[in-house]
Amino acid sequence: MLSIPTPTGSKHQLDKWEKLWIKARLATMVSRAEDGNPGSTSTTRPTTPYGLIENGAFAVTGGKIAWAGPMADLPGPPDALAREVVALDGALVTPGLIDCHTHLVYAGDRASEFEARLLGKSYEEIARAGGGIMSSVNATRAASEDELVASALPRLDALIAEGATTVEIKSGYGLDLDTELKMLRAAKRLGDERAIIIKTTLLAAHAIPPEYKSRADDYIQYICDEILPAAHESGLVDAVDGFCEGIGFSPDQIERVFDKASLLGIRVKLHAEQLSDLGGAKLAARFDALSADHLEYLNPKDVGALAKADTVAVLLPGAFYYLRETKLPPIDALRESHVSMAIATDCNPGTSPMTSLLLAMNMACTLFGLTPEEALAGVTREAAKALGLAAKTGTIEVGKRADLAVWDVTHPSALAYTIGYNPLKIRLFAGK
Repeated sequence: MLSIPTPTGSKHQLDKWEKLWIKARLATMVSRAEDGNPGSTSTTRPTTPYGLIENGAFAVTGGKIAWAGPMADLPGPPDALAREVVALDGALVTPGLIDCHTHLVYAGDRASEFEARLLGKSYEEIARAGGGIMSSVNATRAASEDELVASALPRLDALIAEGATTVEIKSGYGLDLDTELKMLRAAKRLGDERAIIIKTTLLAAHAIPPEYKSRADDYIQYICDEILPAAHESGLVDAVDGFCEGIGFSPDQIERVFDKASLLGIRVKLHAEQLSDLGGAKLAARFDALSADHLEYLNPKDVGALAKADTVAVLLPGAFYYLRETKLPPIDALRESHVSMAIATDCNPGTSPMTSLLLAMNMACTLFGLTPEEALAGVTREAAKALGLAAKTGTIEVGKRADLAVWDVTHPSALAYTIGYNPLKIRLFAGK
């Protein structure tokens, strides 16, 4: 139960909130397991689906949410509480959207591979023939840092236009020290170019580069000895990821990377069980990973390990759709074990060239059977958790960043309902 911060000051003059937004419908996304509404004094009001507050209000000061709750609970007349008051006339307000799994920085495209798959070639066949990830590696190695930033900005802008306020960006199309660092620097620069939080993930263990052909163990050692320490020392890495798959790396090889990351105090996450079941999810759980991502081939028996480690299951319906996969993630088992489920675009040039979180929400519902409430939680509350940011963003609660989205819809289920329509009215980043 949260107490209500109210404007405070001396006896002669009250400190006012910077801005108060009133007459809003707040989808706070506060978990139903919590009692009460954020900012409310009531101890008996139960949390509703979506944490919905009809006729609500929220205040912003210093880039953070200073108050949120029903208008009836405001501690005074709006004009007396804030220096500026804005009426939203019933518009829906949600936390800003969070894309917790992207490969947004890369050069070139792989449209020809899309055509090849339609003509009957599998993703594995294309990869083993030198296409796939290596196609993007060659283009990315040849591109300058400025070119990587310039090519990524339109993709980032598409996410921002739909209310995204936080985006994770992975490396992994360099596979050598210089290019991996170049990608991470380009990703960090995107956060300077736009009003958005960027979290960077080192994915050097994405594929075996040509110079290490048939020497995967040697490449893993190179990552551990050179790439990972250099990225860490440069302050460029927030998390470490790997591709645990038959066309990627074995669990034993990924474990060596995770051991090194743990020594450096860096959290881990993992591409696991996308194309086969190698036990990657269990490995991720053993390292208390932030997330295990994809999970189409996850054995339901391994779901308990994710639950015990409180590791988020990141679902990527764009890749599932694009690869015409038929094996569904074990959604019911994840639900029954209360594993947090996030949703992301997996924006990448080969298997999910998608830059719409709203479309990802719809796909998660139509393809995976999530409810609209689970889908919205998946791109807000649970996505924040998948990035280690749950204490700072992802819900509308006092003390969290005022990263919010105002929508021209009457109910939050509408965000997962429409296809190809963007109802965003206002995007707030740190209250602005």
